[in-house]
Amino acid sequence: MKNDFILKVNRLNVELGGERIIEDLSFQVKKGEFFTILGPNGAGKTTLFKALLGLIPYQGEISWDSKNPKIGYLPERLSRAKFKELPISVREFFKFKESSDEKIFEMLKSTGLENSKILEKGPGDLSSGQFQRMLIGWSLIGDPQVLFFDEPTTGIDIGGEETIYSLLDKFWKERNFTPLNPPKAVRQSRNLTGLTILLVTHDLNIVYGYSTNVLCLHKKKLCSGPPREILTPEILEKLYGTEVKFYKHTHG
Repeated sequence: MKNDFILKVNRLNVELGGERIIEDLSFQVKKGEFFTILGPNGAGKTTLFKALLGLIPYQGEISWDSKNPKIGYLPERLSRAKFKELPISVREFFKFKESSDEKIFEMLKSTGLENSKILEKGPGDLSSGQFQRMLIGWSLIGDPQVLFFDEPTTGIDIGGEETIYSLLDKFWKERNFTPLNPPKAVRQSRNLTGLTILLVTHDLNIVYGYSTNVLCLHKKKLCSGPPREILTPEILEKLYGTEVKFYKHTHG
């Protein structure tokens, strides 16, 4: 099978305030991957995202498969508290993406937010679960090819056992070809393209449960590959600088 890469990074270096944050980093991401960047606080994960998005200066090579890939980006720690300070409704927040009311409502419905009154509420007035669903819908509207998800709030129940990650996983599977997905004709009728997810986290349960590949980052690349193959107790101790309880998450 041909390796079809959507992103190639070669010898990336980032220096901020006189400090080297990322050193000589090289890796590749295939189209349709659920690719996770794993590492402790201060490892350079968010800095890497900003470099990939062209938001900060860097040295090295960042190559996308097209000049202008459609990118969705959900920054870290967007909170309801911050939105409470803004006089904006959910509808107005989505309008920043230049989407029609019909597309906004369809996206919110697909995340489980079917109440039309949601559109007129302030994002800060939603429940924690509704807020997380809204953010996923906002990041996916416009059908991006690549979604950057920077350490979203964890541990929030948004419907039974469903979490923000399982909802994200559902959209990812829906937009990529797997035996579990709808037939190609159905997928095309909904104008869905493939989706590659780049997720920043330090939560091993999420890595084991959802990732196809993982990059272990602590300024430099410590390892990369399928999580169940490379995340040994030795690698985790090297990554976090301390012994980490090692077990494999059994995500169904």
